Amino acid sequence: MGSCMIKPTVWIHPGVVTIYGSSIDAAPHRHHAIQLILPQNKSLCKLNEADISKVTIIDSKIEHQLQMSEGWVLLIEPKSNLGQELSIKLAGQSFKSFNTSFSLTHKQPTQAQDITKFLTPLFDELKLTKQFLVFNKSTVEDKRIQQLLTRLNQCLHGDCIKPSKWRASEVASQLALSESRFLHLFSEELGIAWRPYLLWRRMMCAIQAIINNSSATDAAHLAGFSDSAHLSRTFRNSFGMSIRQAHTLFKKVS
Repeated sequence: MGSCMIKPTVWIHPGVVTIYGSSIDAAPHRHHAIQLILPQNKSLCKLNEADISKVTIIDSKIEHQLQMSEGWVLLIEPKSNLGQELSIKLAGQSFKSFNTSFSLTHKQPTQAQDITKFLTPLFDELKLTKQFLVFNKSTVEDKRIQQLLTRLNQCLHGDCIKPSKWRASEVASQLALSESRFLHLFSEELGIAWRPYLLWRRMMCAIQAIINNSSATDAAHLAGFSDSAHLSRTFRNSFGMSIRQAHTLFKKVS
């Protein structure tokens, strides 16, 4: 879609992945995150084959298909402050669109620029609290699970902490819990089981590796996948695209 390719820009922070890109074409898929779609002004955008031009929220675990010639995509942890606010906005619906002037007034930011500067006007229009953009804190209350999430967030700013260190039995022992108690508590606090959540976080590590210009094979290894085929299957199931497409979307352009 669209004849002009722009440089994709990706920001990964605890609780939210923000993408500004072009020619996004994803097959039907579903994932853990709540998704916010912001088509750029006059951008061609289809959600489940229907034309959309407004800011649209898609709930967690809802299957959807997206084509967009240019604009923003935000992937937000449901159990974050921002995720909880967006869930309230959905009011029980799977999808919901909102009128804003955001896409009419904003141009593509650069990787070096502060993403909060660009998104604050949008969050103002949606009547969301600005502090969620400054630090999208988790709403998890149990201090042991908070500690675990803090450790996982270390992967976002360095090498991925390999999944060999994240077996449920080992994590439970580190938190002074039985394995069954840990698995129950984690699912209760996050709304998702430990293994699929860990897989989701490993994909974030792979995206970060691709942003840093790693090959698909190296990204798979760094994030703890068995090979690039395993990573690509996981990407296709979660994002509706292959690792080759993801590499084109996320790789830095010098």
